[in-house]
Amino acid sequence: MSSFDYIGGLQAILEEIRTTQLDAIREAGQMVAAALASGGIVHVFGSGHSHLIAEEAFFRAGGLAPVHPIFDPRLQFLEGAMESTRAEREPGYARRILEREELHPEDVAIVISNSGRNAVPVEMAEEMRARGVKVIAITSVRQSQVLAARTVSGKRLFEAADLAIDNSVPEGDALLELSGQAHRIGASSTMAGAAIVNSIMIEAALELTRLGMAIPLLPSANTSDSDAALKALLGRYSSRIRHFEERDR
Repeated sequence: MSSFDYIGGLQAILEEIRTTQLDAIREAGQMVAAALASGGIVHVFGSGHSHLIAEEAFFRAGGLAPVHPIFDPRLQFLEGAMESTRAEREPGYARRILEREELHPEDVAIVISNSGRNAVPVEMAEEMRARGVKVIAITSVRQSQVLAARTVSGKRLFEAADLAIDNSVPEGDALLELSGQAHRIGASSTMAGAAIVNSIMIEAALELTRLGMAIPLLPSANTSDSDAALKALLGRYSSRIRHFEERDR
């Protein structure tokens, strides 16, 4: 097995997403467009490595501006890798995170968890829905179906969301078996999740076009004359998305 096989495995996952998940991705795009058309924003949340998908959707060239990532230092490895693992299994922690966030019923949320079994992402979906926010899940449905939930409700993420998109990733995430090794190598959920979340934003933009609305599309910060356009666009949403604001050093 080699990097050639790994890239082939990623291509197979993307092809499965393309052939089995497009209807769900289009529905998710319509949900995002409806939220933006109503004056809402898109919240994105992931724990562990799934927070990378939330970052992928935020302040991204070619992405949509009104995206608010919900960050937490314990869940992002900033207080230690094993602490992140402990935190995402902690019942009630999602509610504590949301106490510092502003949610409106016209908003929509994307919650990402590959395993979909731990307390924080599942309770994040449940807490958001209790506040009237529609929730889209990006998760490995096949993995979740064979694993016991680590939640009080007994639900896994695909069962706790309004809409679930299967990232088509195998159990354990990694793709390649190495001779003499007990564990596989070559993670796949980040690539799959990034493809899905960007596809959702593309479908949302297409739906906004059909509705005759302007698309709040982010230009690259590294092209000529982009700073003024970026500042004007971000200024429209800075009251809801605190991560746009420059902080004192």
